[in-house]
Amino acid sequence: MAGNAGEDTTEKFSLKDHLFNADSIGDLAAEIAAGLPDFDAARFQADVLSGFGERELMERLEWMADCLESQLAPDFPTMVDQLQAAMPAPLDPALRDDDFGRFIHALPGILAVRHGLETHRDRALDLLYEATKRFSMEFYIRPFLNRWPEETLGRLDSWARDDNYHVRRLVSEGTRPRLPWAKSVTLETAQRVPFLEDLHADDSRYVTRSVANHLNDIAKTEPDVVIGLLQDWARAGRQDAKELAWMTRHALRVLVKQGHAGALALLGYRGDVPVRAALTLGADRYAIGERVAISCELSADQDLPVMVDYRIRFARGGGKTAEKVFKLKVAEIKAGRPLSLSKAHFLKGEATTFTLYPGPHEVVLQVNGQDLARATFDLTASR
Repeated sequence: MAGNAGEDTTEKFSLKDHLFNADSIGDLAAEIAAGLPDFDAARFQADVLSGFGERELMERLEWMADCLESQLAPDFPTMVDQLQAAMPAPLDPALRDDDFGRFIHALPGILAVRHGLETHRDRALDLLYEATKRFSMEFYIRPFLNRWPEETLGRLDSWARDDNYHVRRLVSEGTRPRLPWAKSVTLETAQRVPFLEDLHADDSRYVTRSVANHLNDIAKTEPDVVIGLLQDWARAGRQDAKELAWMTRHALRVLVKQGHAGALALLGYRGDVPVRAALTLGADRYAIGERVAISCELSADQDLPVMVDYRIRFARGGGKTAEKVFKLKVAEIKAGRPLSLSKAHFLKGEATTFTLYPGPHEVVLQVNGQDLARATFDLTASR
C-alpha cells in the first residue's frame, strides 16, 4: 500500500498484531457507534477479535468488513449512508505528507467493491471519494478501473484537481502499474500520463512522492517515457526546482541501479568521461555472517561527479546466480587526486527475503553506469 508504507511482504505480516488489537478495534467500534446509534459496538468488537486467529493482514480486513456488514442495511445505497455517517473526521487537511491513516478505516473500500461494483457504480465511487480522506482507497479504486475504465477515469480526472490532497494522491497511487500488494490494473501508459502531468506540480510531498513512485513503476518497462516526462517537466517549470530534483532522483532509482545512461545523464552523471578504477577485497574467502571489506580507488583527468555503486553476483542453488545492486557513494573526483572509498558489506545469514548460498561470488564496481572493475571471493557456510 503506497511505496511509503513498505514494499516487503514480510512487513505486511508483521504489522497485523500491531494494527489489529483490542484497543484499535474498540476505537473503531466507538467511532461507528457515534455515527450509528443502533450499532452494537460490544458485539462488533467481540465478533472481530474472535475471528482474527491466524488470518493475515488483508484477511483480517475482510473479516472486519464481514462483521460490520452484519449490522448494516442489506441495500447498498442505505449502507453507503450508514458508512458515511460512521466515518471519523477527515485526516488533517493542513498536513502535506505522512498522513496515511489507519488500516482499520479500509472497511468502506472493501464494502464498496463487494456491493457497489456491478450495480451501484456511482454510489460506490462517491463512497471511495469520502473514505480516501480517512484512509487511502488505492486498493479499492482498482476494481472500478478494470470494470468501468471510462467512467472511473472520468472521476479521477476531476479528483486530480480536488482541494483535498488525499483525493489527489489517490489518482496517482490508484493507477500505479505496480502498486505493492495490489491487484493489477488494466490501463495503458497513455491513460496514466495525463494524471501525472497534472499532479507532478502538486504542492504536497504526499502527492509528488506518489507521482515519483508511479514513474519508477513505468521506468521498469518504458524508461524513455519517464526520462522524456521529467525533461519536459523541467522545461515547463511548473514545479519548484528542488522538489522536481527530488522527484527525479526518486523516479529514476530503478534505472540508476541498472546503470541506465539516460537516467544517469539526467541526474548529471556522465558516462563518457574515462575513469580509472581499482577494486580490492580484504580477503578471498568469507563466511556467512562476516563482512566483506570492499575498497576502491577512482581517478580521472577532470573534475567529475560520480555515482558509485557495486553489484554482487551471488551464488544460488542449482548453480544459478543472482545480482543485487548496493549504494557505495555519491561524490566528486578531483582531477589528478584519487578518490578512495570503502565499505564493509554484511553477509547476513538469516535474512527473510534473500538466502545466502556458499560458492563463488563476484563484486562489480559500477561508476556512472559503467562497469569498471571486478573482484571475486568464495562464500562458505562457516569458518
